[in-house]
Amino acid sequence: MPQANERPKDGMAADQTTSFVPAFGAPPVAPASAGGGMGAADPLGQQLADESGHGTTEPGSPGFDAMLARMAVDKGLCTQEEMEACLSRVHSFITGQRKPLGPVLLRMKAVTPAQLDRLNAQVQADRLRKRIPGYALIEKIGSGASAAVFKARQLNLDRLVAIKVLPAKMFTNQEVVEKFYAEGRAAASLNHPNIVQAYDVGQAGEHHYFVMEYVQGPTVYDLVEPTRGKGLEEERALEIVLGVAEALRHAHERGLVHRDVKPKNIIVTADGVPKLADLGLARVITDWATAHAEQGRALGTPYFMSPEQVRGDFEIGPPSDIYSLGATFYYMVTGRPPFDDSDGRVVMQMHLKNTLVPACRVNPALEPGLSEVIDKMMAKEPRRRYQTCDDLLVDLRAWRATFILRRGERKGRPA
Repeated sequence: MPQANERPKDGMAADQTTSFVPAFGAPPVAPASAGGGMGAADPLGQQLADESGHGTTEPGSPGFDAMLARMAVDKGLCTQEEMEACLSRVHSFITGQRKPLGPVLLRMKAVTPAQLDRLNAQVQADRLRKRIPGYALIEKIGSGASAAVFKARQLNLDRLVAIKVLPAKMFTNQEVVEKFYAEGRAAASLNHPNIVQAYDVGQAGEHHYFVMEYVQGPTVYDLVEPTRGKGLEEERALEIVLGVAEALRHAHERGLVHRDVKPKNIIVTADGVPKLADLGLARVITDWATAHAEQGRALGTPYFMSPEQVRGDFEIGPPSDIYSLGATFYYMVTGRPPFDDSDGRVVMQMHLKNTLVPACRVNPALEPGLSEVIDKMMAKEPRRRYQTCDDLLVDLRAWRATFILRRGERKGRPA
C-alpha cells in the first residue's frame, strides 16, 4: 500500500515516513563451527551472546548485534578476525559505554552500507519468524512511520501473505495500538478486487500484527518516477484510476473514507489490476467523535491532500478522496505532482491557495477533455467536485469507451 527531494515526497510534514525496525529477543550466539562463526572461543563474541537475552533487541542493542555479528561472519562478508577487531571497538573501556555494532562495521569497512542494510533486514526477519505462530516470514518488503511489512507464508493454507507489524516499543502506546486495530477492522469490512484484502489481525507476544493479501507488483509511484516528468500513457493511467475509483466507491458505500489515496498506496499487479492499499488513516465518515478529536490536524500526505484535509476540517467525506485520486491522476499523466516544493508545508498551502495548472498544459499530448476531468476532481471547494465516485465513473467510463472506439477506427483504416 514510505525520501529527500524525491517526487512525490511522501515523507514530510503531516506524513512523516521513517525507517522502522521491530524489536526482537535474540538467542545466544551459536558456537563456532569448523566453517567459521562466532563462538565461545571468542570472548567479545561470547559477551555479546551473554548479553543477548537482556534488555531490548532494537538495532544497536546487545541482542540484535549478537545476531548481526554471527550473520556477517557466517555469510562470509567478513572474517572472524575482522569481526573481532570491530567488536573490540563496541565497548569503550574508557567511558564504559557500548556502541552499536552497525556503524562500527561501516567505519572499519568490514561491510558496505548495502550489505549492512541486508543484514539488518535479515536479522529482523529471523527474530520475528519465531514470534508470530502459523507464519514463516520470508523478507522485509516495506516500512512506514510506525510499522514494518514482511512477506510471509501462511503455513496452514500454504499461501503468500503480507504481515504488517508494530514494533515492540509501541506495544503499550494505546493510541497507536487502537489505530492499528482500527485499520484492520476497516480493511476487514471491505471486500473488493481493487482493494488489498485483510485476512487477520492479532497479537503474538510483544507484537501486534495485521495479515493481508500479498500483492506482487510495482506501486504507481514506482511506475511513474522513472519517467522523469513524462508520466504514463493516458489510457493506462485512466485504467488505473478507474479501478481505484471502483475501490473508493465500495469503501464510501460502506461508510469509510480512505484519506490517504496516493501513488505509493496503489499497487498494480502483473495483470494490470490496481489495488488500493493502506487504510491506516481510514475513518468512518459518521464517526463524529474522532472527527472532533482530529479537527484542526492536517492528516495525510502533503502532495495529495485535499484542501479540507490541510485545514483539518470537521467533515471529511468522499469528495476528499476524489481530490486525492485526482492529484494522483495528475501525477500519472504529467510525471509530477500538481503542486511541488521541497517543503511539505508549502505544498499544503499551495493546495489551499494556488491555481492548478491544467494537466494538458504540462503534457500537451493529453486529451483536453480528460484534463478537464482532473480539474473537476481537484476543485478546491468540495461542492464543485464530483460528489460521488458514481458520478466520476460515468465520465471515466465514457473516456475509456472513446479510447476503445478510436483504437478500433485506427485498426480499420486501410494501409
